[in-house]
Amino acid sequence: MPGRSAIVCVDDDDMILVALKQELVEHFKGSYRIETAISAEEALSIMGELSEEGLRIPLVISDWLMPGMNGDEFLIAVKDKYPNTKAIVVTGYADMITVSKTRNKINLRGVITKPWDKNELIKKVETCLKF
Repeated sequence: MPGRSAIVCVDDDDMILVALKQELVEHFKGSYRIETAISAEEALSIMGELSEEGLRIPLVISDWLMPGMNGDEFLIAVKDKYPNTKAIVVTGYADMITVSKTRNKINLRGVITKPWDKNELIKKVETCLKF
């Protein structure tokens, strides 16, 4: 159902959020509501509001290294509160050993390094949304 699902993007860099939102809005053309948050804490708050509005949240796209709650803590909290929500990590600094250790605790479906390739990003997002 168009517009009844949301993708939440979280990164501590405003420019990254603007770019992610622009690419997702351009590609999905209103099929998904795209929300952004500058911190994991803000993202969890937004997700709570979206859930209260009756929106599904099939996907979060998150940075890994952020001040406050970092990517692994955020994605563990997401899995606890929203067990069907999948995750993609978009990062320039991913510690792949840490990501691998955390993978079983979260619904991680992919890691994309910054700067990302738009086609790779869209392909991973589409794959996550299909299953």
